[in-house]
Amino acid sequence: MKKFHLHLVNLDPTIGAEMKKTRPCLIVSPDEINTHLQTVIIVPLTSVSRALPTRVLIKASEKSGLSNDSYAVLDQLKTVDKSRLSRPIGEISESEKRTISDILREMFDY
Repeated sequence: MKKFHLHLVNLDPTIGAEMKKTRPCLIVSPDEINTHLQTVIIVPLTSVSRALPTRVLIKASEKSGLSNDSYAVLDQLKTVDKSRLSRPIGEISESEKRTISDILREMFDY
């Protein structure tokens, strides 16, 4: 499990407006944490486009393993147990990594 890799993750059960069901998610926690802890920090993906600054387009490609363009929903950042991850899908592009890193820095710069 590596930072910026995509995995299928079972997000159920959820409460309220939390994103539901098994879906592609992006690991954003550092590799050192991913190696030593039983949890990872993930960002769920959705195929539904909404014009929000916390949504980043992830292109469907052989590298990403996605069959449809999707959006990383950075405002739904979540820590999950590794047992929720079912299988790796792929990884995102360098430009997508930079965009996501920039937005996360902006979100948590307080």
